[in-house]
Amino acid sequence: MKRSLSALASVAVVCLVAAGSAGADPNDVMPIPALNGVHGLPQLPGPTQAVFQVTGMDSPNRTQDVNVIGTDLGIMWDDGNGHMLTAFGDSAGLGLPNLLAGSVWAWNSNAVFRSGIPDPAQGIHFDSVVLNPLPSPKIPGIEISLIPTAGIAVDGVQYMSLMSVREWGDHGRWETNYSTLAASHDGGQSWNPLTTTRRANTDGHENFQQNAFLAADGYIYRYGTPAGRDNAGFVSRAPRSAIADIDAYEYWDGENWQAGEASAAAPIVGGVGELSVAWNGHVGQYVMLTTDPATSVVMRTAPAPEGPWSAPRVLVDSAALPTAYAPMIFPYQTGSDLYFLLTVHRQYNVILMRTPL
Repeated sequence: MKRSLSALASVAVVCLVAAGSAGADPNDVMPIPALNGVHGLPQLPGPTQAVFQVTGMDSPNRTQDVNVIGTDLGIMWDDGNGHMLTAFGDSAGLGLPNLLAGSVWAWNSNAVFRSGIPDPAQGIHFDSVVLNPLPSPKIPGIEISLIPTAGIAVDGVQYMSLMSVREWGDHGRWETNYSTLAASHDGGQSWNPLTTTRRANTDGHENFQQNAFLAADGYIYRYGTPAGRDNAGFVSRAPRSAIADIDAYEYWDGENWQAGEASAAAPIVGGVGELSVAWNGHVGQYVMLTTDPATSVVMRTAPAPEGPWSAPRVLVDSAALPTAYAPMIFPYQTGSDLYFLLTVHRQYNVILMRTPL
């Protein structure tokens, strides 16, 4: 990667924090291998396998060289110009600690990495990074983070959907101020918040605080859930050219698309965490990945973006990989295999996974 730091002084952080639990608060993490009880890729008993360490000190990407020792999410999309962008959420590094939030780590709320269009069988290797393009004050009770939850390119413009987190809670819960879009006109190098796209956590928009994007049939489908995990999932859509116009969105009410009122949206799935949705030509269906209430990674399929969605199929059982969350689908077709990124909170880093369809 192009941006580098001096050699990481691991000894300076050996005694900083204890290993984190599976709770929502990313301040409660230990991303240093071995100290967190993890070293190398997890070995899973079923057909789904971990194939590449994407971030952290165990990764060939050496993200510690850009002060990303630990991070989460890993939202991938094609930039429309021969590259893949991957947005990560809260990233722990060295520097000025955020003691106000109860953390001895320095935090970036978001980071965007660039790569060529990779062959996931060979791993995902990054070329460059933009750290913290959309800073957050990180003040509990005001805004503790501004985290990307989805990304997409539309007509040469890059869009990220982000959630403004006010407070971290327990057991996969947190409170948001709003969700919003940000745009980049230079391939992801610089980002501008689109303040007119803010959806406050009320009036039906509470169901669209975390998002996933899907481009299909001339529309941008924007899936949503309330803040946190083990929630219902919803879907809205707007014409491609109107992705940044809140008033242009229609909401699926269970039978029809209703214009204008977010409160008209009816649940399309239940018991989900972070969502990722894509068309898959191998199965001839839309595919949704998420976690279930037991934090197992599950897959659903549907013939149309709004559903009906199938019963969940377990890809990774929570007993085999505790504290896993946010399965994000690799944005290119890979035949009979489905690749996705998965965060493991125990090591607070992102892993590339492969499962047969």
